[in-house]
Amino acid sequence: MEIADVVKRAYAMPLTNPSFPPGPYRFFDREYVIITYRTTREALEAAVPAPLEIDGDPLVKYEFIRMPDSTGFGDYTESGQVIPVRFDGQHGVYVHSMYLDDDAPIAGGRELWGFPKKLANPKIVNEGEVVVGTLHYGSVLCATGTMGYKHRAADQDQVMAALTAPNFLVKIIPHVDGTPRICELVRYHLTDITLKEAWAGPAALDLRPHVMADVARLPVLEVVSALHFTADLTLGLGEVVYDYLAGTR
Repeated sequence: MEIADVVKRAYAMPLTNPSFPPGPYRFFDREYVIITYRTTREALEAAVPAPLEIDGDPLVKYEFIRMPDSTGFGDYTESGQVIPVRFDGQHGVYVHSMYLDDDAPIAGGRELWGFPKKLANPKIVNEGEVVVGTLHYGSVLCATGTMGYKHRAADQDQVMAALTAPNFLVKIIPHVDGTPRICELVRYHLTDITLKEAWAGPAALDLRPHVMADVARLPVLEVVSALHFTADLTLGLGEVVYDYLAGTR
């Protein structure tokens, strides 16, 4: 293989058999269960990286997301935490943790955007009148969320506003000597959104300590609200808004 061919083909690893195809990526019938809860400000201050700022009350959105049909990434489930933040006066969310059960979106998410993805076993199931979300890391249960099934229609304008808000990540790629080669604050958006249905209802959330799935480091003080909705959408590619190594935007 010639040098020019290496450069031309080098969008993902492995070079001759990449783990995922080029984006952007379209999702169909993506199902969300999002439980918003109040935590301690001290916990958020230890988790949110500058130049992001905590946006108002110390809230966390715990997400269970079922993705039955996505281009390039297939059929998988995801769970994790996002935190409402501000950046240069812009309201958005910081993606703090993500756990999922499929190799391609783990590799693609980490390499392209810098998603903080780890391999685990999240699930969403309906049990009678309850939607149940769970996260296992190996054999250990780390998170359980329960929500009443379709109790009342949610405000779709508010759901769309949340879906179209910017999302922020810290992308870290180490050098071969173990020092950081890339350390950047990345912003991305969801686009071409079709919201199919959205429901609100009562919910409960239990987070348990685990050394490698540290969701409980943002403890649950009070559940504030819960949403259950489905949508088609496109995961747009990102842009760098701050370079930590250069100290520039």
